[in-house]
Amino acid sequence: MKWALIGIFVLIVASAIADSSSEESEEKTKEESEETTNELVLAEPCDEEACQLPNCRCSSTSIPGGLNPRNVPQFVLVTFDDNVNVINVQTYRNIMYGRVNTNSCPAGVTFFVNHEYTDYQITNELYNQGFEIALHSISHQTPQSYWAQATYDDMKLEFADQKIQMSHFANIPYEEIKGVRNPFLQMAGNSSFQVMADYDLLYDSTWPAQIDVNPGLWPYTLDYASTQDCVIPPCPTASIPGVWVLPMVAWLDLEGVPCAMVDSCFHVPNHEDEEAWFRFIVTNFERHYLGTRAPFPFYIHEWYLAIHPAVRRAFVRFMDMINNLNDVFMVNSHEVIDWVRKPIPIDEYKQKPCREFIRTTCPASNCGPLYSTHNQWSAFWMQICNVCPNVYPWLGNPLGQ
Repeated sequence: MKWALIGIFVLIVASAIADSSSEESEEKTKEESEETTNELVLAEPCDEEACQLPNCRCSSTSIPGGLNPRNVPQFVLVTFDDNVNVINVQTYRNIMYGRVNTNSCPAGVTFFVNHEYTDYQITNELYNQGFEIALHSISHQTPQSYWAQATYDDMKLEFADQKIQMSHFANIPYEEIKGVRNPFLQMAGNSSFQVMADYDLLYDSTWPAQIDVNPGLWPYTLDYASTQDCVIPPCPTASIPGVWVLPMVAWLDLEGVPCAMVDSCFHVPNHEDEEAWFRFIVTNFERHYLGTRAPFPFYIHEWYLAIHPAVRRAFVRFMDMINNLNDVFMVNSHEVIDWVRKPIPIDEYKQKPCREFIRTTCPASNCGPLYSTHNQWSAFWMQICNVCPNVYPWLGNPLGQ
């Protein structure tokens, strides 16, 4: 009995020590995160004389370089969000492949890709078509509050590690991965932008702009305080030099209500009316094209085109139209940042050589079943351009080692 009581006492003490260590560890992590945040300097109102291109730009609707609107290339940004798979790639192959702008350069599209259920062999195919592959997080987890409250360490695990992961499994050069879009368009304050600055990510395309729509807001850096409306807080407040914001300038639906993505617009034409949808798209396009020519966004999820064939046909008609206009260019998102940094008029832009990139091979591996700590009830299969991982890659173990 005596030894049993001693044993129980030892277990209680050990448990207390473990709890204390755990609390100290959590407190230390919290303090480190707060320390990181406290190191940031509150952004001041923009000093236009000090903030000069190519590395700094105030948030503004003014045209970069002071160009006249008729001399500005009208950029069109088509983006798709979420995983890449054998189903949605059929849409991409059918309507995106082989498109060319009037300057004889391939039309661009940006894919914001999250990790789970993504086919990395197809992702490599998209990259080799000349499209941009950008980041949409490893987990894409719910609830949305996770992203609103995400710390620097959280965003490092989600995006800095995803950059390594994407480069590894899709065999895409690390330096070619430049953009970020948070899930649900949920801003995370300063943390995501600080991770971008520390891990060489060029731009964020998460932040909806609903006020500066006509004229539209141009890309800008976070050296100084942003004037953009904060639609889904928390928005950044710190000075984070060199990180670019590519604002998600809203469309206006049929009732004038702003919407950051095409499939989030509420008051829209009948989904079976191709002509009405074509006019709807063109009306939003002309707000940019006949104005200051801020980049025109067509941000969408592939499923919307898949379930609405008339909308898809209208979109294809729109792309056919702009691909034949001498002053309109479908480009990858990071190419807009490149132009803003060194703005040149249309005639000069059309003489530039087409964007070059390093094509890569895909040594294909089909891997599985793989298991993960985040979902112990399911097995995963992966199609990758590398050697199969030991376990399903996830937060804290992006390569599945």
